[in-house]
Amino acid sequence: MAEVLANGVRFHVQRISPHRGADARPAQPVVFIHGLGMDNMSSFYYTLANPLAHAGAEAILYDLRGHGLSERPRTGYRVEDSVDDLAALLDALGVEGPVHLVGNSYGGTVAIGLAVANADRVASMVLIEAHFTVAGWAEKMEATLCRIGADLAAENKKQWMKKYGRKLSRMAELADDLINGTTFITDLLTVNPIDPSRLQKLTFPVRAIYGECSDVVDYGHQFKEFVPSCELTLLPGFDHSILIDAPAQLREIVLDWFATQASVTT
Repeated sequence: MAEVLANGVRFHVQRISPHRGADARPAQPVVFIHGLGMDNMSSFYYTLANPLAHAGAEAILYDLRGHGLSERPRTGYRVEDSVDDLAALLDALGVEGPVHLVGNSYGGTVAIGLAVANADRVASMVLIEAHFTVAGWAEKMEATLCRIGADLAAENKKQWMKKYGRKLSRMAELADDLINGTTFITDLLTVNPIDPSRLQKLTFPVRAIYGECSDVVDYGHQFKEFVPSCELTLLPGFDHSILIDAPAQLREIVLDWFATQASVTT
C-alpha cells in the first residue's frame, strides 16, 4: 500500500508488478479506474488487475478522490478534477509515455476525459459500462446520484445495512459522507459536454464492454459511432454490474484483448 500526493490530494495507490516469464505483456502499464459512490480499487484487484499482472502487465490501481482510502476533500469533484488527478498521479509515479486505461462506469468517463485532453498519454482503453459527458449526461447523473443520496441518508441506512450486510456498511457510510457531506453532486454536474468531433480524432485501440440489458448501453453504441477504432462487445443477459456479475467472462475478454495488444506492439 502506498500514499501518493498528486494535484493537492493524497491518493491510495497500489502497483502490482508483472509476473516474470509471462508470454504476453503490454510494454506500458495498465491503469485501473473504478466507479463512483461505494466503489473503490478493490473491485478490480482480483477480478482483472491480478490476472493481468500474472499475464505480464504492470497494474496500477488507485482510489479516486473521496473514495476508499484516498483523501476526501470537501470540494473538487468535477470531471475535470478527476482527469487532472489521473494525469498528476501518473506524473507523481514517474510513469512516462502512454498507458493502457481500464475504466469501469465513471472510471470510463475519466479515461475518456484524459484521452480527449491528452491522447498522447493513452496507448489503448478498455471501457466497462462506461458513460461519458455527451449532451444529457449531467441530467442522467443527477437523477441517479440524488436517488442514491436519498437512500444513503440517515433515515434509510438500515435498508443499506440489510441489503449489503456488515461487511459493506462502512462503505455505505463513506458514500453517504461523499454524496451528502461534500460538493460532490454539485461539482460533478458542472460539466461541459464533449464535442463528438474530439472523440472522432481518437485513433488508439478501444474495447468497450457492456451488459446487453444495461441502462447505459446506449453510451457504448454512441462511442462506437464516434470512435472508429472502438470494438463493442455486449454480454447477453447482464446489466450494469458486469464487473461483479460476470467476472469470468469479462476477464477472458480483457486478457485476450491485452494479449492482442501486446502482440501488436512487439
